[in-house]
Amino acid sequence: MRLIKWLALTCMLSLLLTGCMGSTPSVPQDSFTHTNKPEPTITNDRRASQLTFGIIYPMAHPFYEMMTDSIENASKPHALQLIFKAPDEINLEQQIRMMETMIAQKVNGIAIDPIDPISLAPYIDKAAQAGIPVICFESDVPNSRRYSFIGTDALKEGILMGQIIDRYLKGKGMIIIEGSLSQSPQLKRRLEGIMQYLDEHTEIQILDIKYHLGDNEKAIIDLESMIDAHPHFDALVPLDIISSSNAILVWKAQGLKRYALTFGMTPDVKEALINGQINAAISENEQHWGDRIIEQLLAASRNVSSSNWVDTGFEEIKQSDVANEY
Repeated sequence: MRLIKWLALTCMLSLLLTGCMGSTPSVPQDSFTHTNKPEPTITNDRRASQLTFGIIYPMAHPFYEMMTDSIENASKPHALQLIFKAPDEINLEQQIRMMETMIAQKVNGIAIDPIDPISLAPYIDKAAQAGIPVICFESDVPNSRRYSFIGTDALKEGILMGQIIDRYLKGKGMIIIEGSLSQSPQLKRRLEGIMQYLDEHTEIQILDIKYHLGDNEKAIIDLESMIDAHPHFDALVPLDIISSSNAILVWKAQGLKRYALTFGMTPDVKEALINGQINAAISENEQHWGDRIIEQLLAASRNVSSSNWVDTGFEEIKQSDVANEY
């Protein structure tokens, strides 16, 4: 009898343990955490001083996966915890909620690529008021209490793109343009630079401009409709990485033999340059952004005087540059 009771008790205990192990909550898909494991020589005092930084992207995209790798590599020499968040697609309300969540978590600093500078400004100010410095990267919110901006002069980028278009089309021809957000100051300035150069130095016409709001399906439909409406266009100019990714898909599907000139160096763009779907891209030296973001977050957490704007610079990348292992 004792043996039977002991076996029954053992079975009940096993079932209870199995049930507990199966009840672990799942991790939300829009975020993940990376923590640098301290080396064995790190003291308890240093562990206690570990900083937590939040990184908020405008959407999930291979470009930001590349950015995450860069940020994680830059964080390795430091005792840091990193929390990454991104909406599945461009969604202002979700990005605002992510900001509010990180403020409530009392992280030590936030780096954000803001979708809408006007709407995000109050939340950046709210974070600053709570003692949480905010870094903006890629797109700026100058009318806020953000600590600094990491990025480029978008107007000058646009002027360079105008020069590139001019060189390929030899001063004459017709182009179509696609971007993600019409209200984005960065895209507005890029477009302004393009139009300024083309108006002053060429006879090149802009046939159509469309914005897809970060919706990949809409981006492809818009591209196809512009191509159908303007079959004699000479070049396509995507204004951002999301537009260029979809342009590559359309180029591959239709086998187009027109010029495609874009902004941003992503793995997709690099491959497309090699394969000839993209003729030239303007790189913002994105490979260094991870270093700059960690540097600025650490400086802000140590109350170092703000540099206000960290200019990453930009340059044209052609197929020959990629072939030479850019």
